[in-house]
Amino acid sequence: MTSTTRLTVAQALVRFLSVQYTERDGVRRRLIDATWGIFGHGNVAGLGQALIEYADEMPYHQGRNEQSMVHAAVGYARQSNRLAAHAVTTSIGPGATNLVTGAALATINHLPVLLLPGDIFAGRPADPVLQQLEVPYAGDVSVNDCLRPVSKYFDRVTRPEALIPATLNAMRVLADPVETGAVTLALPQDVQAEAYDWPDEFFAERTWYVRRPAADPVELAEAVRAVREAKRPLIIAGGGVHHSRAESALADFAEATGIPVASTQAGKGSLNHDHPQDVGGIGHTGTATADELARLADLVIGIGTRYTDFTTGSHTLFERPGVRFLNLNIGAYDGHKLAGQPLIADARSGLTALARELGSDAYRVAPSYIAEYREDKERWEQRVDACYEAEEPDVRPTQPQVLGALDEIVDESDILINAAGSLPGDLHKLWRTRSFDQYHLEYGYSCMGYEIPAAIGVKLAAPDRPVWALVGDGTYLMMPTEIVTAVQEGIAIKVVLIQNHGYASIGGLSESVGGERFGTAYRHQADDGTYTGAPLPVDLAANAASLGMRVLRAKTVSDLREALAVARAADTPTCVYVETETADTVSGAPPAQAWWDVPVAATATRSSAVKARELYERHVSTRRRHL
Repeated sequence: MTSTTRLTVAQALVRFLSVQYTERDGVRRRLIDATWGIFGHGNVAGLGQALIEYADEMPYHQGRNEQSMVHAAVGYARQSNRLAAHAVTTSIGPGATNLVTGAALATINHLPVLLLPGDIFAGRPADPVLQQLEVPYAGDVSVNDCLRPVSKYFDRVTRPEALIPATLNAMRVLADPVETGAVTLALPQDVQAEAYDWPDEFFAERTWYVRRPAADPVELAEAVRAVREAKRPLIIAGGGVHHSRAESALADFAEATGIPVASTQAGKGSLNHDHPQDVGGIGHTGTATADELARLADLVIGIGTRYTDFTTGSHTLFERPGVRFLNLNIGAYDGHKLAGQPLIADARSGLTALARELGSDAYRVAPSYIAEYREDKERWEQRVDACYEAEEPDVRPTQPQVLGALDEIVDESDILINAAGSLPGDLHKLWRTRSFDQYHLEYGYSCMGYEIPAAIGVKLAAPDRPVWALVGDGTYLMMPTEIVTAVQEGIAIKVVLIQNHGYASIGGLSESVGGERFGTAYRHQADDGTYTGAPLPVDLAANAASLGMRVLRAKTVSDLREALAVARAADTPTCVYVETETADTVSGAPPAQAWWDVPVAATATRSSAVKARELYERHVSTRRRHL
C-alpha cells in the first residue's frame, strides 16, 4: 500500500517546491529558491499558513507591490542563468491582476517565474466573494484568466489531487530552455486549505535536466556551406548566448573566423567591450560600426536572437541585395525568422559543432574586412570617450557623463540593471562591458519600474557583487516601493537616480514623429493647457530617503564621482541622486544609427507632423521583406 501524508493543498505545494532541482552540465541546484508574497483573504490562510509551517524549507520575502515581486523574481532567475527561480503568491482580485505586467515581461524574455495567485472559491458556497469578477456567460472565469495569454503554462487547481499533474507540468515548463517563462497555478482559496492524503513519492527529490540539444546534421551542413560562401558575414549575439553560457564558445568561433560580433540589448556582454571581434550594439540603439556592417553584410548569423524591430531597424537595416540569414536558435520559431537557414540547437553546442565542421581548413574572413571593422570601431570608441569626458567637473553632468563617471569606478564584478527610458539607448551605444553578466538590460518588454525590484533579485542571486539600478525620474515614480524591501532585508543595492524632469526618451521620440513633446515633461500646466510651465517641485531624493534609503546628492560631475565611489563601497541600500539635462534637451549621446518604425499621422495641419510624415514615408520605402 502506498504510504501517504495528510496535508493541505498549500502545504503540499510548498513541500513539493522545496525538493525540485535543475541540473545542467553536471551542476545541480534547487529550482524554486524562495517565495515572494503579499497576503490577503485569497492566500493568507492557505499559502500564508503553509509558508510558516515550512519556513525552514522555503525562504520567504515580503513584497510591497505584486508587479515588483515578479520583477525581483525575474532578476533572480536571469542572474541564476534560468536554472533557479522564485515563486510569487498573491491574494485574489487586484493582487492577482497586478501580476500581469510582470508575467508578460518574464514570458517575453524567456525567464522562469512561478505565479501562485489566489482564486475564487472552487466550491462556490458564497458567490460572489469579495473582489470577484462576475462573468455572466461563464461561471468558471475569474480575473486570473487575464494571466493565460502571458503565461507559458496555466492551470487552475480546483481539486486537491489536481495539484499533482499541475505542479509536474509547471516544473517541466520552468526548466525547459525553449518554453520557459511565467507559469501560473491559480489556487482557489478553499482548495488551498483543504486536506488530502498525498502519496509520499510526491515529496521525493526530483531533478529536471536542462537540455543542450545538438544540431541536426543536415542543418549543420547547410550552415557550414553558408559560412564558407560568405565574404562579409556578421554575427548578432542575442540573449540566447547568455542563457546557454556560450560566451567562451562564441569568442573562440569569432577569433578563429575573424567574423565581427554585434549584440542585441539582451546579448550585450557576449564578448567583452575590448575583444577584437566586438563591434558593439546593433540596430536602432546600436553603434555606427555595427549598423554599417549590417547594411553591407552578405550573411547575418543570428545566435539566440528574436530579431525584434530595434535589432532589424524595422526591417530596413540589412540592405545588401541577396543578404541571407543563418539562425542558430534553440527554438524553431525564432530559428526560421527572416526566411533564414535554421540551425536549431543550443547556442553553445551549435557553435561548437559549427566550428568543428568548418574543419582543419578553417574558414576566415579577409584581412581587409577585419582591418575595416577594427578601424571603424576605434573611431566609435573615440566618440564614446568624447561623450564620457567632462571638461568642466564643477557643472551639472549630461546623462552620458553620468555613465562615464560610473565607468571610471566599476570593474568586472559590477552588475548594471536598466529597462526603460533614454538610458537603454545610451547604454547600448556607450557602455563598455567587462564581464558576460555585467549588462542586465530588460528590453524585451522595456518595463518602467523593473530596475529597483530586479536589482533586489539580482543581489539575492549575487550577494557579493555590487549591483546598480539605473533609473530616470519617470521610471522611479512608477515603482520605488521595493526600496522598503531592500531596507527591511538589508539588501545593499545601489540606485543611480537621474532627474531630468520628464519622459526624456518619449519626449525625443514625440518630437521626431510630430508629437511636439506633448505630455512628456514633468512641468506645471501653462495657460494653453500644455505642460510647459516651470518644473514640478518634486524632491525624489527626499522620497527615497523617506523610504529608508541612504541618499547622496550630486550637483556636479565632481560630486557625482565622489558619491558613486561612496555608494559602491556601501554595505546598505544607497541612492545617488543627480540632476542632468531636462527632458526637452538631448542626452548628449550620438543619435540613432538605424531607423525605428513609429507610424506618423497620415494627415495633419501642424507643420511638425507634416514634415515628420514626409521623412517617415522615405524610411518606409526602404523596408524589405526578407524572403
